[in-house]
Amino acid sequence: MMGLYQNHRQQQDLVSVEELVPKDHFLRFVEESIDFSFIDQKIQPYYCSNNGRPSIPPIQLFKMMFIGYFYGIRSERQLEKEIKMNIAYRWFLGLSLTDKVPDHSTISFNRHTRFTNTAIFEEIFDEIVLQAKEHRMVDGRILMTDSTHVKANANKNKFIRQAKSPKVRAYMDELEAAVQEDRIQHGKKR
Repeated sequence: MMGLYQNHRQQQDLVSVEELVPKDHFLRFVEESIDFSFIDQKIQPYYCSNNGRPSIPPIQLFKMMFIGYFYGIRSERQLEKEIKMNIAYRWFLGLSLTDKVPDHSTISFNRHTRFTNTAIFEEIFDEIVLQAKEHRMVDGRILMTDSTHVKANANKNKFIRQAKSPKVRAYMDELEAAVQEDRIQHGKKR
């Protein structure tokens, strides 16, 4: 007998984000292995202690950036959308299903204004990598790639020597390019 289609979109269930994320999910492993608490201490000088409204928790802000880095999300606007939809991302950030996800402009503001002329992103990333090494999550000796076949450009007489930029800086530059492109598309000023 063929089952009848039933639309349960409006059904309200009592469920926690904790029980919806698989026990073997990558972000659970990261959360168990990495102590993010050092972030609050490291960025304390960039926040006013007695003025203004409470900010997005800095650990949450940086975890959002790590989600973008881990999963190759190259746009802050897209990162906001992905976090809204992905339960595991919400779990990693400590958000419930109904919590508001920080706006992409907030991520951009913090990256451009609060941490201008600092190396805070690189410092935090470096600390995370050190912790990952301690937990043997990475060791820096093996590079894994997929098996996609790519036509080589291996002419020994035609090559350019270039210093490879660090991954964190490259990721930040890609985010900046996406922000600039979005501003142009929406007719916004810097």
